[in-house]
Amino acid sequence: MREIVLIVHDVRSTHNVGSLLRTAEGLGVDHVYFTGYTPYPPTKPDTRLPHLAQKLGRQISKTALGAEHNLPWSHADDLPTLFDSLRGEGFRLIALEQDKQSTPLTTYNPGDKVALLIGREVEGIDPALLKHVDDIVEIPMFGQKESFNVAQATAIALYHLRTSK
Repeated sequence: MREIVLIVHDVRSTHNVGSLLRTAEGLGVDHVYFTGYTPYPPTKPDTRLPHLAQKLGRQISKTALGAEHNLPWSHADDLPTLFDSLRGEGFRLIALEQDKQSTPLTTYNPGDKVALLIGREVEGIDPALLKHVDDIVEIPMFGQKESFNVAQATAIALYHLRTSK
C-alpha cells in the first residue's frame, strides 16, 4: 500500500484543518504535518498559550470529529528541513496547485511514497515553495469556478493518490 503523508502549510481555517484531518484519517494517510501558521490541535508539550491551544483544539475538533486522536500528526516549524527529511525517507514531494508546470491529477502516476503539500485557502502555495517540490499536480475544472475549497481539493487528490495503481 502506498505511503502518503500530508503537509498542510499556511491554511488559516480551523474548520478546514478539522476537515483535512477527518479526510486524511478516512483515506489512510500515514501522517499529517502542520506548518507555517496553520492551527493544530493541542499537543504536549505545547509552546502556545494554553487558552489559545485549547480554543483552536475545540474549533478543529468540531469538524475533525475525533480524527485528530486517530491519526499521527505533528507540527513542524521549518518547512525546508521537513522537505529534506521526507526526501531522505524516500518521499516524492507533490504540490497541489494550479501552475503552468502542473500535471493534471487525472494523469499523474504517483510512486510508492508521496508527500502532498497543500497551501493557503485563497492564494494557494507560495510560488517560492513550488521550486522545492518534485511535482505539481492540479485538479482539472469543468465548471465556471477556478478552484475548489482546500479541504475538498485535498480530498480529491488524496483519493487519487490512494486508489491509483
